[in-house]
Amino acid sequence: MRIISTLLAVVLLAGCSLPKMIKKIEEVNLEIAPSPLVLQGNEVSLEITGNFPPKYFAKKVTLEATPYLVWDGGEVAFRTANFQGEDAAGNGTVVSWESGKSISYNATVPYEAAMEDVARLELRMNGRQGDKTGTFPAIELGKGVITTQQWVQPDEQFVLTQDNFQRVMTYVQEVIVNYGYNSSYVQGTELRDEDWKAAEELFALAASADSVTIVGISTAAYASPEGEISLNEDLAMDRALSANKAVTAEMGRKRLTLNDSSVQEKPEGEDWEGFKSLMRASDIADKDLILRVLEMYSDKNKREQEIKNIAKTYQEIEKSILPSLRRSQVSITFTVEGYTDEELVDLSKNNADILTVEEILFAATLFEDSNDRLEVYQNAARVHSDDYRTHNNVGVTLMELGRSNQAAEAFNAAKSLAPNNGSVLTNLGAIARQKGDNAEAATLYAKASGGPELSHNKGILAITEGDYARAISSMGANANVNLALAKLLNGDANGARTTLENSKDDSAVASYLLAVCAARLKDNAGVKKHVEDALAKDPTLRSKAQTDLEFRDHKGALGM
Repeated sequence: MRIISTLLAVVLLAGCSLPKMIKKIEEVNLEIAPSPLVLQGNEVSLEITGNFPPKYFAKKVTLEATPYLVWDGGEVAFRTANFQGEDAAGNGTVVSWESGKSISYNATVPYEAAMEDVARLELRMNGRQGDKTGTFPAIELGKGVITTQQWVQPDEQFVLTQDNFQRVMTYVQEVIVNYGYNSSYVQGTELRDEDWKAAEELFALAASADSVTIVGISTAAYASPEGEISLNEDLAMDRALSANKAVTAEMGRKRLTLNDSSVQEKPEGEDWEGFKSLMRASDIADKDLILRVLEMYSDKNKREQEIKNIAKTYQEIEKSILPSLRRSQVSITFTVEGYTDEELVDLSKNNADILTVEEILFAATLFEDSNDRLEVYQNAARVHSDDYRTHNNVGVTLMELGRSNQAAEAFNAAKSLAPNNGSVLTNLGAIARQKGDNAEAATLYAKASGGPELSHNKGILAITEGDYARAISSMGANANVNLALAKLLNGDANGARTTLENSKDDSAVASYLLAVCAARLKDNAGVKKHVEDALAKDPTLRSKAQTDLEFRDHKGALGM
């Protein structure tokens, strides 16, 4: 836009060139960009271009030029630019008398709320020639600052940390059955061991409780490595069969049955690896030497014979190590079905102390009301205070209820337990951004790792920092008001309008931004329609619409 100055006063100085420069200032043809000025990030940037024409700038004149944003009760100055004629003393930009000089000026000032819409941009200049001075009348360059960026919505996405709840849990209980030399007979003493008694208790529980179910038995059986290989293989199978027969017989006494496919035998033959392991753990003085000698035999039959020979010398091998290898390892697989949803709902509120952390975190998801969920998560944080997830989820629910200060306390409690957790850092970053601490938000987001929530939140931060292209990239394709705003601020009014239409957002803010899109697309009817829609939803927006420089060319359509 070409700006023509209105001279309010002219200082006439005898024998001085300044009066002529003041009278002809309109010939400098000053233009500003953007016009009007625009809030971007937390700054207002200004570019002024123009041209001092030939034979305008007197050779001995110096000139100071300072743009100001001025509003009722205040003003702020941009950087001062200094110019001087070719024979003047100073450090300003030299302007030739004969050829003149083009002007290119850029500067920024921090944004202040009073600048919005109604401030005016003016240029103030003072000249000097020798000991004589002159003041140029202030030149109005433009009006106000467009602050559409401030429509950014605090719709950060807060991340719940997930439970690992499983309704049906699978467990395995082990029973060891030991055998005599070359025997697969289950001795009565084995049925009185503690592990066998534990198996009996499990079967009794499964018989009486619907929630406990025996689902399978798998037995790995071994022989000690001092017998013949072929005999050991057969012996291992016989031991597996005898162990399973004893276990299923005990189940039968509790009226429990399994189909044949659920009972498996895994004969492993001689247990050479087990022998080596027990030898290394023993107190036998020559154990390392014995093992080195035995490992020299590639023929397993010869190695078996040598083990027999050594066992005669070293009684600990005969009495402790070899008997331990003559065994069946019975794995009893059973499931335990947890509480029903109805039971979890009741217990999570009335008896949360008996629930595991996974149960209570899952129980919270069964409530629709945020206040109910908060109560359950707070119970979780009380009972399981050492699990960061409980505190984090308290914070997320508090944010749903608009209690950001308490939410921040909960998130910090979670961070103390899990300093590098991506979800917690994402949530703390969102809190910081909403409180206006962009630097802290950026630091936390940089440390976080996460999914779409983190990307969305980074996009919102990018809008407030004035990096609209990065905001669009971060927020992806999900249609929402903030993505539309980023596109609008990035110069894509059509794209912003499409995003808003696809968002299905019926808020006053969405309607207002549609009106701004229409204004930038020079759609008078659209401006009128969408402003009316916005005011119908939120009448308090009227004063903003009346002064909003986005609608400066549409006052007639708005009847304002």
